[in-house]
Amino acid sequence: TVFSLLKRPFLFIKDRKQMNKYRIVFMGTPDFGVPALEAMTLHGYKPVAIYCQPDRINGRGRKINYSPVKSFGLSHDIPVYQPDSLKNPEEQEKLKALSPDLLVVIAYGKILPKAVLDIPTYGAINVHASLLPKYRGAAPIQRVIIDGEKETGVTIMQLDEGMDTGNIISTVKMAIPPHMNAGELFDQLGSLGARELIHVLDDLPEKLKHSIPQNQEEASYAEKITKDMGHLDWNLPAERLDCLIRGMNPNPGTYSFYRGKRVKIHKAAPEAVKHSARPGTILSLAEDRIHVACGSGALVISEIQPENHKKMDASDFIHGYQVKVNDEFDR
Repeated sequence: TVFSLLKRPFLFIKDRKQMNKYRIVFMGTPDFGVPALEAMTLHGYKPVAIYCQPDRINGRGRKINYSPVKSFGLSHDIPVYQPDSLKNPEEQEKLKALSPDLLVVIAYGKILPKAVLDIPTYGAINVHASLLPKYRGAAPIQRVIIDGEKETGVTIMQLDEGMDTGNIISTVKMAIPPHMNAGELFDQLGSLGARELIHVLDDLPEKLKHSIPQNQEEASYAEKITKDMGHLDWNLPAERLDCLIRGMNPNPGTYSFYRGKRVKIHKAAPEAVKHSARPGTILSLAEDRIHVACGSGALVISEIQPENHKKMDASDFIHGYQVKVNDEFDR
């Protein structure tokens, strides 16, 4: 039936002759790479092997945590390799034995040495979550929101020995909605990157031929996010705090202190209001909102998490903690 055919998307591959057209080795670790793996498998570019970082051990339960990419590989019968380093000549020989035509690298977490980049016929391509050369580095998704950017996107580039410095193959842009957080942008860019990767793989030699160098003068870096960055400085404008809260959501999150206890701020919005209160002071309370004075404007908190408690709506926090106007969040 038509319905049963629609439930079998693999029948709609553009050209069945493209099945296993290239011997691709995929390198990645976090869940940002999973949409690309799903798309590759669906469109006839299933990797012959997956490389990801070594398993991590849970500190509390001492359990081994598999990365999302490894879990995908195991569930799809794709061999998984987890070397400590690809600088090791023995590991390079193992990769060479796979006879890869191409490396597809997405958030692998390691810079590949030239000896590795030289192994595949077509080298290595990378899906990077920014509009290169802006926001090279570890945390482009969080940083664009923290910096208040209105636009971002995905760049597919050729890998070289530098950090996100290779030739640009393809770029796709998207607007950043005003209330989007990093987790939501992460999902959007993951899907966007997966679609564009398939377009590149469908015409790989031609795409590589027309790649262009990056403008090094426009380069900027997205340094790694740290937990300490999440401590809210109420002297900043409300718009800046809103960007920080969204950019640090869901991890590692932002926080302040109320009555000496740490509270995480999960969701808020800036409010253009004039006041003369000390930054951090609660200006007013609504049924489900807490209006807090900032260096300029106010931050309207709607979702908060007290220390050692679950996340809750502002209304539950107001009633549970008997919050009052003129109370202060520590600065």
